[in-house]
Amino acid sequence: MCYDGALLQTLDVGYNQLIGKLPRSLLNCSSLRFVSLDHNRLRDTFPFWLKDLPDLQALTLRSNKFYGPISPPHQGPLAFPKLRILEISDNNFTGSLPQNYFVNWEASSIQMDEDGRIYMGNYNNHNYVYEDTIDLQYKGLYMEQGKILTSYATLDFSRNNLEGQIPESIGLLKALIALNLSNNAFTGHIPLSLENLTELESLDLSRNNLSGTIPKRLGSLSFLAYISMAHNKLKGEMISP
Repeated sequence: MCYDGALLQTLDVGYNQLIGKLPRSLLNCSSLRFVSLDHNRLRDTFPFWLKDLPDLQALTLRSNKFYGPISPPHQGPLAFPKLRILEISDNNFTGSLPQNYFVNWEASSIQMDEDGRIYMGNYNNHNYVYEDTIDLQYKGLYMEQGKILTSYATLDFSRNNLEGQIPESIGLLKALIALNLSNNAFTGHIPLSLENLTELESLDLSRNNLSGTIPKRLGSLSFLAYISMAHNKLKGEMISP
């Protein structure tokens, strides 16, 4: 797809009728930062091999026919060097996540620009005019978000067949503003570490098999404007300090 040394930074082929597997020739596009393959008919396992793209910051696979586990074969952290946005909803991913799955993610650190806003990465090339966008289920609505590589970090694993406990290491992702794990088969308690996600604005854990109590301190997250935990076996309410 790319020749060695290609400068392609954005690949957006969403909303087509693409079929088959992802071509390994993507690894020749060594400058890729944003890969969007949403709403196609791709049938493949999770592309762990894309971690060899040194600058990949956003990967969106929504609404395809991907299948199998999203945990690395050795069951360690996902280990993409700069990944901040991972959107894989509406596929057939299965299996559980190891407790250290979110260790060493780039989204674990918060950086502020001169206006005091979160930014995610260095976009110092002022000649770069293409605005990357993503369709994000955010605060309960589907919205097109622009400038994603300089604004925030998000995770959307919704509408798959993931199971097991939600790893406590998710609380390390300090820059997350949106987390959607709905419509899976997660079990166990809600990680107390979610209380550490101080930038979180949208949280959807609905339609799983979660049990136990709702962490009370979630109510103290200043920016949390949307939360859904329906269709679980939870008890208790969030309270603000």
